[in-house]
Amino acid sequence: MGRNLVIQTDFGISDGAVSAMYGVALTVDSNLRVFDLTHNIPQYNIWEGSYRLYQTLPYWPEETVFISVVDPGVGTSRLSVVVKTVNNQYIVTPDNGTLTHIKKDIGIKEARIIDEKTNRLPQSGESYTFHGRDVYAYTGARLASNTITFEEVGPAIDTDDIVELTKPEAFIEDDIVYGNIDILDIRFGNLWTNISRGLFQKINVAHGDAFEVTIATNRQQVYKNIMTYRHSFAEIRLGEPLLYVNSLDNLGVAINQGSFANAYHVETGPHWQIIIRKASKTD
Repeated sequence: MGRNLVIQTDFGISDGAVSAMYGVALTVDSNLRVFDLTHNIPQYNIWEGSYRLYQTLPYWPEETVFISVVDPGVGTSRLSVVVKTVNNQYIVTPDNGTLTHIKKDIGIKEARIIDEKTNRLPQSGESYTFHGRDVYAYTGARLASNTITFEEVGPAIDTDDIVELTKPEAFIEDDIVYGNIDILDIRFGNLWTNISRGLFQKINVAHGDAFEVTIATNRQQVYKNIMTYRHSFAEIRLGEPLLYVNSLDNLGVAINQGSFANAYHVETGPHWQIIIRKASKTD
């Protein structure tokens, strides 16, 4: 029985690119179950592609095959790889940093370079600009359908050599929590940080406590205010900010029924820092 095949790209769905990838996969095996993770990764945003994999993989069964194509370096010397995670899932992707969060926060136990002499769509010609279709969809479908084994993908490489983006870790110093804005809850404009609930609790927090929250990018402050830590949005007035625990058990920042990201022009990635300290009673 074939595995699930889950596809993520920055292609959007306004043209035929994603449909072509579906077609390649179903031509390999018409019984494959093909799903979308998202095709709305901002163009060339490898960081967000990496995070969306991390957000999604833990909730899919073992043996699921993921294809992730956010590939500004298509046609260059960057490698095409398939990795096997510690949870026995597979990711087919360019080795350009897309695996950063998986490598650091989930774990990769094996990695192989895609051998394009055998794992490239036949009759795909001399095109080197659509590896999503010609290499990743084809190889992912062959792996998901058990047409090839993981070993038949190509030669093994050391997992330590998998390319990583800069990924700061959250920490506490003098009872102040320092972290980063990892990603947006895009539809609602909430900020998702890399500060785990466990780390946050180390400064002795309780729901209802007030905190001074500062957000900066490249050391330039873009926001500073007092907000409270709440279980949910329903506990505060419309338009008020809050700290809360998101669906990945990390700290989030939001405005009740408003977009925090839009209101304060906040973006994501390692250059976006958040600093949280308990507010004194005189703040």
